[in-house]
Amino acid sequence: QVQLVESGGGSVQPGGSLRLSCVASGRILSIREMGWYRQSPGKQRELVADSVSGGITNYDDSVKGRFTISRDNAKNTVYLQMNSLKPEDTAVYYCNALVNIESDGTTWHGWGQGTQVTVSS
Repeated sequence: QVQLVESGGGSVQPGGSLRLSCVASGRILSIREMGWYRQSPGKQRELVADSVSGGITNYDDSVKGRFTISRDNAKNTVYLQMNSLKPEDTAVYYCNALVNIESDGTTWHGWGQGTQVTVSS
């Protein structure tokens, strides 16, 4: 019903920047929430940042001041601008979305395939 496709991952040096993009496609009436999670080897998947209805954004403490999440609702796209990257930011980053897909209130929630971010010298 809905597909999420991430892009923008890659390898950068500490202090560098990347911008991740996630495009939601399919039958989407409106977006309730889009966000980013990440998972490193040996760790649970954790919230990085999300954007909910009303323009409210949330960030994990480890990325506050360095990462910025933004949405383009017209394009069903969420971005994650990552600045001042650190080696500990290395992880697979996953896009997450909760969207309305039917006029009766039916929603869809799911994940993208993930994109690798590697920060190393």
